[in-house]
Amino acid sequence: MGFIILLFKLIISHALCDFALQTPWMAANKNRHIKPADNSIPKGQTPNVLWPYVLSAHALIHAGGVWVATGSALAAAAMFVLHWVTDFGKCENWSTIHMDQALHLVWMCAIAYVVEGLGA
Repeated sequence: MGFIILLFKLIISHALCDFALQTPWMAANKNRHIKPADNSIPKGQTPNVLWPYVLSAHALIHAGGVWVATGSALAAAAMFVLHWVTDFGKCENWSTIHMDQALHLVWMCAIAYVVEGLGA
């Protein structure tokens, strides 16, 4: 397929998954530091811890996009882990939004390189 074409497919997939398919609710609730508004929890109940599920669902959406773009389950699994860890780091303030997006681009380049290398 070619490295550049595959990379372009991965970037398109990333744009869809990180922006169009990520709702504001998902963007907020994948962060373990975000607390629900006081009025959203019924009196006498404690909030559920949702962030691991939401972050994992977001990373799985990315993995699905990579699987479609590359045809590789292994590349999809790698993207799941890489995206999960990268976004967790951003939520922990270990990186900025700009570093987060740059890291995602690095991961896409690496995946395109490996997939093209293995396919050659």
